[in-house]
Amino acid sequence: MEAKKRLYLGLLTFSLFLIAAVIWLVWFLIFNRTMMLNQVLLVLLVSVAVLFLIIFALGIIAMVIMIIRSHTTPWQENVARVVNEWLFPVALLVGKLLRVDRDSILRSFIAVNNYLVRSKQVNLPGQKVMILAPHCLQHAECPHKITIDVANCKQCGKCKIGELKKLADQYDCKLRVVTGGTLARQAIKEQRPGAVIAIACERDLSLGIQDISIIPVLGILNYRPHGPCLNTDVDMIRVNNAMEFFSQGG
Repeated sequence: MEAKKRLYLGLLTFSLFLIAAVIWLVWFLIFNRTMMLNQVLLVLLVSVAVLFLIIFALGIIAMVIMIIRSHTTPWQENVARVVNEWLFPVALLVGKLLRVDRDSILRSFIAVNNYLVRSKQVNLPGQKVMILAPHCLQHAECPHKITIDVANCKQCGKCKIGELKKLADQYDCKLRVVTGGTLARQAIKEQRPGAVIAIACERDLSLGIQDISIIPVLGILNYRPHGPCLNTDVDMIRVNNAMEFFSQGG
């Protein structure tokens, strides 16, 4: 199911208006207070809040421009990163208040992130790219410990780990299979890749993208025909396309 980018951008914009309404309320209270000290403090508070509001507005506008033009500049990326870091939890809260499905919001966020990453000019050797795959992609009855060393995979064809291993060998890129976000962050810290292709569920992908926002990450949602965390699957065409993007500069 293709996620709609406008859902996440719409929630960010709604969050912006919500913050603006709070600022207006505080400003209104300023002129209904008699103590001078309180007025000064409130003016300072509102001034800081307005500054953040302007930055957030610029960030949302920058993301929309990057999506429309399919091109990014360093200042747009920096402002958009600040907006994602600060307004992402607010957007989730607003979505909850509006009873919007959380996974739909996360899918929209991942779609926006992928689009922004693909707007960049990236050209990396295979050794600088890491594929991060969840342990649940491995067949549940497989006895081989691929989280210790993915070379232990026998490529029997019962799951997609074998195909991921072939792809990693083809491009000479790093492939790590991890059991959770902590080990994923540890793998990135150890290997220091220039870009990441991450396969996971909505929650793990969105949190991972937030955690390593400085590194370009293309997120690919896994399929869960047997429920979460059990014999999951992934579209290898999407993984191949992501690898080609990073290695050929889009």
